[in-house]
Amino acid sequence: MMNRKWVLDHYPQGAATEDVWRLEEAPIAELHPGQILVKTQWLSLDPYMRGRISPGANYAAGVAPGGVMQGGGVGEVIASAHPGWKVGDLAESMEMGWQTHAVLSPDLPGSQATNRVPEGVPPQAALSWLGMPGLTAYVGLTEIGRPLPGETVVVSAASGAVGQIVGQIAKLMGARVIAIAGSEEKLNYCRDLGFDVAISHRDPQMAEKLTEACPQGIDVFWDNTGGHIHDVALSQLATRARAIICGRIAVVDKPASEDIGLRASARLIVTRARIEGLIVFDWWHKRAEAFRHLQQWQAEGHIRYREDVLEGFERMPEAFLRMMSGANLGKQLVRV
Repeated sequence: MMNRKWVLDHYPQGAATEDVWRLEEAPIAELHPGQILVKTQWLSLDPYMRGRISPGANYAAGVAPGGVMQGGGVGEVIASAHPGWKVGDLAESMEMGWQTHAVLSPDLPGSQATNRVPEGVPPQAALSWLGMPGLTAYVGLTEIGRPLPGETVVVSAASGAVGQIVGQIAKLMGARVIAIAGSEEKLNYCRDLGFDVAISHRDPQMAEKLTEACPQGIDVFWDNTGGHIHDVALSQLATRARAIICGRIAVVDKPASEDIGLRASARLIVTRARIEGLIVFDWWHKRAEAFRHLQQWQAEGHIRYREDVLEGFERMPEAFLRMMSGANLGKQLVRV
């Protein structure tokens, strides 16, 4: 049996292109005690992956040229040398990688662990609202943003995998929620989810419309993008505001010298605002708590979501570029 895998061919200079990866085949490794062999069904595309194909330092080790591209996935156990796992079980793991078969060690700790897909939900939910994006939204709001009833929350990339869940949890917490997104289809989707106002970041009057929507300022800013949206929102923070810096997809392909953003220190002094970066892997211990709430909310109809699915393992690079360009609506997935 052979394993097909996408490996990193070279580091991109600027924006990634499809030739950054190459498709290879290799024999599947033998199982050691405590390991399982999983046949991949679903693979996740997430903005953090851009940092994993850069040669510079990041919060986690990246992929070296020739290595299997990193990423999370869901698959079926087809062989087991682990007493707690049997053939037919469904597994989710951040260690899956871009490959058709993965040898996993379920007992690794933290974010490296392999987990069972919860019963009663579609398998791919473990990569979306009941996976890393859902955990990100939950801990970012409950541990960092902590919106109070009546406060105003602004979410950039609001129709994406994380943003769509952030907005709905913020509404459950009693906040007014403002969506920022890039197309009328995405803005309408956010309105349908219950966002109070939806504003296009392509609108030349975005700053003015944001001021109109937030006359007392922004209490909680969830930043999935960086760039112009980041600058505008920081200039409109309310007193004691909280800004959660979750992503920087708008500027990740630009030279570091261009990613200087707003010189916000004076504004931060005036508002006594707090800005905190969010890496979801720091909060992996909150998974059980987060997933308990998310499953309950989803069952009660409070959490809805969309998925953007491409069919076929060969389309992994295409799906990555689609996600990076913002062409997707909702969680970007590939059905292998």
